[in-house]
Amino acid sequence: MTRRDFSERDIHMALDGELPAEERLAYDAWLEANPEMRAKSARYIADRAALRAALAGVMDEPVPARLKATVLGEAPARTPAWRSRWWLSAAAAAVLMVGGFGGYVAGIGGIGGIGRSGESDDQLAEQAIAAHVIYAAEKRHAVEVPASDKDHLQTWLSNRVGLKVVAPDLAAEGFELIGGRLLPSGEHGKAAMLLYEDAKGERISLFVTAESSETAKGTYSAEADGPEAVYWLDKGYGCAVVGSLPRERLSDVAKSAYGQLLAGISS
Repeated sequence: MTRRDFSERDIHMALDGELPAEERLAYDAWLEANPEMRAKSARYIADRAALRAALAGVMDEPVPARLKATVLGEAPARTPAWRSRWWLSAAAAAVLMVGGFGGYVAGIGGIGGIGRSGESDDQLAEQAIAAHVIYAAEKRHAVEVPASDKDHLQTWLSNRVGLKVVAPDLAAEGFELIGGRLLPSGEHGKAAMLLYEDAKGERISLFVTAESSETAKGTYSAEADGPEAVYWLDKGYGCAVVGSLPRERLSDVAKSAYGQLLAGISS
């Protein structure tokens, strides 16, 4: 196992899939021993998921002609001063965001796009946790399709993800479906996220993707006080149930959700 001093730069390299394989074990041990750096890693994962969701479908759009002209020094004459200043600021912000984001996710591959080749279980769990952190806290825009339109939600997500997505009935566990949304997963893939809430307002999420080629199961937490994921990878798909419940209760809820999801996929 390679031993050396690691830094914040190595966190970015690890998330981008650029950390040498022979340094992986030493890096994981360093991260485990440094709660502050482990928290930064979790925050970067959440930030990247937010950026990917925000820029999904935009990066492939053609650059507007007026912006091309501005970059090439061909901007029309007599552009109003207020508009010129606004566009220069926006263009600068866009360049910084896209430039930084491009370097941040360069080399990403695999199921979750979290960039650790050969560790799809952690990748799936990390992406599921990142999505949960972002959307479970939302009050008005947590989901794209509400539970009141459940049939459409299931059909829409099934068509987009590429496998039959059935929203599990978790009423017996005290949770009601709020709705769901579509998320990016991997370089070109998609994932379904279903959000649930109990009577106390506690939320859990179910993250499903059809990109996995491995078989694994377990639990994963990106940081000590953060939400935990119970995950499975099997038969070409992966799923994770994420929440901040006591581990035993989260495990029971996850088993119920997984059983119903598996039955739905197999039917």
